[in-house]
Amino acid sequence: MSEQRPEPINFRTVQFLTSAPTLAECPEDSGAEVAFAGRSNAGKSSAINALTGNNKLARTSKTPGRTQLINFFSISDDQRLVDLPGYGYAKVARSMKDEWQRHLAFYLEQRQCLRGLVLLMDIRQPLKEFDLHMLTWAVQAGLPVHILLTKADKLKNGPAQNARFAVEKALREQGLDTGVTVQTFSSTKRAGLDKLERRLNQWLELKAD
Repeated sequence: MSEQRPEPINFRTVQFLTSAPTLAECPEDSGAEVAFAGRSNAGKSSAINALTGNNKLARTSKTPGRTQLINFFSISDDQRLVDLPGYGYAKVARSMKDEWQRHLAFYLEQRQCLRGLVLLMDIRQPLKEFDLHMLTWAVQAGLPVHILLTKADKLKNGPAQNARFAVEKALREQGLDTGVTVQTFSSTKRAGLDKLERRLNQWLELKAD
């Protein structure tokens, strides 16, 4: 008999769990979690809110870069979504940016329950310096990455798909395509939400002991 596939995750039941300023203060490193990362103007909070159907779950701000904590959201006792600090855009001291980067790198490399990274980029400005840093850390750590090219509604379908092809080509040329997938996404139109949900379900499936 074939194994019965688990029920798809109902992301509408996701609830805020806790915030942590450092990795040492994160919840216990067990179960399965997926992290969301991106430049502070990439629409990270909006994507999490669209996924969960709760516009107040992840805090959005008109001042990019306000998220300076690692925010955890509970799906179940053993499954979590994680909103990592925005990077690269916030008008803060260089020392603060460097501190964020150290925590991000340490989290990506050391968090054992981390199953994948959703990396968000504005489709009109993809693969900036910090995006490449995140991809490099993830690929070196053997961590799967799913890139969301956000704000795809700002472009017509043809140019949006061309942007995706260009990102995929650039990743191949830079040797950063191992375990990396790319899709277009729009929080306002809820376009691409089904693809994101399928990827998260794959990553968050709990392994039998």
